[in-house]
Amino acid sequence: MLSVLLMVAVLAVIAATTLDRLTLSSRLTANGNSLTQARIFSYAAENIAAARIEDLVARDAAQTTLEGGWLGREQILPVPIGTAAAVVRDGANCFNLNSLVTEDNGKLFASSYGQQQLVSLMVSLGIDQNSAIPVAAAAADWADSDSMAVPGGAEDEAYRGSSVPYLTANRLYSHASEFRAVKGVTQEVYSRLSRWICALPEPILSPLNVNTLLPEQAPLLAMLFPPGALGLQSARSYLAKRPSSGYGSLIRFWGAPEMAALQPSQQVQGQVKLTSEYFLLETRVTNGDLVLEGQSMIDATPAPARVIWRSWGEVR
Repeated sequence: MLSVLLMVAVLAVIAATTLDRLTLSSRLTANGNSLTQARIFSYAAENIAAARIEDLVARDAAQTTLEGGWLGREQILPVPIGTAAAVVRDGANCFNLNSLVTEDNGKLFASSYGQQQLVSLMVSLGIDQNSAIPVAAAAADWADSDSMAVPGGAEDEAYRGSSVPYLTANRLYSHASEFRAVKGVTQEVYSRLSRWICALPEPILSPLNVNTLLPEQAPLLAMLFPPGALGLQSARSYLAKRPSSGYGSLIRFWGAPEMAALQPSQQVQGQVKLTSEYFLLETRVTNGDLVLEGQSMIDATPAPARVIWRSWGEVR
């Protein structure tokens, strides 16, 4: 009798374990299917956004404006199950981390202009200038091709002594999150800068479109000049006065007394644009208990518009 009871107990444990594993397997399969469906919906959102961005750019080759209210407006997309929403932003109205270097014959060299603009942006965001200068220098060293640190910068030796040793990338930034690995970039510094920085796929000074730059993005206009040269309130006021149909001409933008008094350099004048090439698509797909948020960078020039990178993450 004891042996029979023992055998029954063992069989019960085996059955319970099998049932538990079967339940877990079913849940994993369901979650995997939900995630796959959510990703398919995000791909569909990319295709829709790319087509609409092509139309936006083709509407006026001379300038990209806010006409139509496309910037930052949430669009609800029809999907058979769950919900999907998308928001399009100007993907180049940010500080391009790859402007910290210039390219010559396949080599990347630290750019003083890029460093100056990063310092100016950091100061505008309330970061002390004495702290900002070495961060900008180290950020340039992270991307340049050589192993010699610029004044105040940091190359491989500065990272080998870390608790988890690593080396500089010595290539263009592939994503803004890479900035967190740079010497001097604390959690506080990154928190202040994260919404203002990006990594465009070319080492050029940030190509700001002043037709789409919003008043709340005044720090980006202020960063074009030495720290303190253009106050945030002045930059905000100037952007708020923008003609509803756009500037139409860079002469009109730079000819205003507020801008002319700053005596912008040729490099700065050249980086300011009236058109947009890069667009950032933010998607949010809900499928049951799953929420998938994603970002896609769309390059619209030359046509056809195409996705050059994407990232996403499961919220829960």
